[in-house]
Amino acid sequence: MDPTPASHTGERQVQKEMGSTQRAQRFYDRHMGDSLNTTMIELIERQEMVFVATADAQGNCDCSPRFGKPGFVRVIDHDTLTYPEFRGNGVFASLGNILENPHIGLVFLDVFQTTVGLHVNGKAQSYPVDALPSSLNQSLSSDELEHSRLIERWVVITVEEAYIHCSKHVPLLKKLDKPIDWGTDDPIAKSNDYFEDEPLQQRQVGS
Repeated sequence: MDPTPASHTGERQVQKEMGSTQRAQRFYDRHMGDSLNTTMIELIERQEMVFVATADAQGNCDCSPRFGKPGFVRVIDHDTLTYPEFRGNGVFASLGNILENPHIGLVFLDVFQTTVGLHVNGKAQSYPVDALPSSLNQSLSSDELEHSRLIERWVVITVEEAYIHCSKHVPLLKKLDKPIDWGTDDPIAKSNDYFEDEPLQQRQVGS
């Protein structure tokens, strides 16, 4: 894989302006890969969160977190991974973008152990639960298939780039217990009105 493809032309221009061309090339040579190695896979398989970046056909961007039990992002092989789209607000911003533009960026942050991050860029396609490719279906555990009622679609990513996000600015966090009702539509449990001027509970009292 060419570590500086045409899509990185802007990067190269800024590197030249900032005098970081050689430093950037060392990063490309040492850290930039076109598939997942064993250590990357191990990191992904213990994560409960990933940030997903997409853009529509006009380049309008969206970045959304996804959550699940450890390993909810499944590594199919060194070039392919998948994650479930659990029932949410019904907007489907990420899925809508993927429909128009398959390019996707994932960021994993290992905040409970190593404080190392991992970037995975590639191309995505989404599938209804009942229309999964047979190869994917065979890769899922019986537990994942049993709980598929909470899943609205699966997103499958073909990896094009994988590289480290260094740990120096990533905080080390302590995990606390929090009960999670997967797929709930309860507005209180979802904190739907957190950014509202008049919270839902106040509106209900005044109605």
